Amino acid sequence: MNFIGTELPDFQVNAYQDGDVHAVTTQDLLGHWSILFFYPADFSFVCPTELGDLADHYAAFKAQNAEIYSVSEDTEFVHQAWHERSPEVGKVAYPMLADPAGTLARHYQVLNADLGQAYRGVFILDPAGKVRSYTINDMGIGRNAEEVLRTLTAAQFVAEHGDRVCPANWHKGDATLKPGTDLVGKL
Repeated sequence: MNFIGTELPDFQVNAYQDGDVHAVTTQDLLGHWSILFFYPADFSFVCPTELGDLADHYAAFKAQNAEIYSVSEDTEFVHQAWHERSPEVGKVAYPMLADPAGTLARHYQVLNADLGQAYRGVFILDPAGKVRSYTINDMGIGRNAEEVLRTLTAAQFVAEHGDRVCPANWHKGDATLKPGTDLVGKL
């Protein structure tokens, strides 16, 4: 299934954030850009490096009107225990969503039901809750927060400037392209 342009499902899950547990619903992801960052499991090996990397770049995501939501099949209480014990995960200030029923993982088809774990999916949603970019990696392949941030920036640019597109390795301030017959065969 292609998820580009698809909308968030109706959902409610618990989240651990800033020493507290609170509910997160579909409505909470609307009105700003959202990064749904699925990962296999708490107390694992690659996952804390990824969540720590996102935490190190959290201010940059917030500066771009984006919220990060990490998501695994663990409960909010396991998230809390991991947050309290892992130096990398202890840096996390964004909501850590608990999806033990697999509601979000099933919707975005990243759930490995045999393992009860999610593949490493990144879904970038616009303020209307529509997917504008996504990638899915196998369990052992870690991701890079700077690339997620770069992709968010490009998605925001394209959303704002619908007649322009971002070439490979584009970063904010770089030249963009305006599709047209004058470019055919010249790139």
